[in-house]
Amino acid sequence: MSKPTFTDEFKQGVVDYVLDHPNESKVAVSKKFGVADSTVHKWLKEAKNNNGTINSRGSGNYSSDEAKEIARLKKELKDTKDALDVLKKAIGILGD
Repeated sequence: MSKPTFTDEFKQGVVDYVLDHPNESKVAVSKKFGVADSTVHKWLKEAKNNNGTINSRGSGNYSSDEAKEIARLKKELKDTKDALDVLKKAIGILGD
């Protein structure tokens, strides 16, 4: 089963709701929005460290934007090599 993904807008909405409703427990908020309470805590911590806003880099667990870009380039290189292998095989078949 895959991990659910949430948009930055949804995350920000949950964070804003928590901040606007300080008397409501984080567990109650998490149930209201269908999110694990640990996730709500994580988003709140992230927002606190970013002046109250959610600022994610996208999917994946990367330590920095540079690490994400390196992973993207590695994938692009692998895809290119795979395409080249397919072309080489196709030329080999045609050459027979």
